[in-house]
Amino acid sequence: MDDNAINLEIAEEILSDTGAVVDTARDGREAVERFACSPSGYYAMILMDIQMPVMNGYEATKAIRHMNRADADQVLVFAMTADAFADDIVLCEAGWHECSFCQTAGYECDPEGNYQIDR
Repeated sequence: MDDNAINLEIAEEILSDTGAVVDTARDGREAVERFACSPSGYYAMILMDIQMPVMNGYEATKAIRHMNRADADQVLVFAMTADAFADDIVLCEAGWHECSFCQTAGYECDPEGNYQIDR
């Protein structure tokens, strides 16, 4: 999910070249709607841009996680952002933890922001 058409096209091309079936959304609300309208288990993972119009990546991920369906807390959601300053990274990590990314995906998060699979 990305609101930048060029980034979206590049990501779609790279992922398609691996054989992945790619679905795209231009904003967070569209991403939530696509997930909500899909059959359970349809999405193996979601690449979520943090800074999207209408509904940002944090809000979209929270909305997906709170859906009443079997895969809502299991689908892997990966945060994507162009923010590279230290303050932005801290905000991203804090916001993503609030989305329950680490807990629901089965990851252990250490204080330095490193993740290890806990399965």
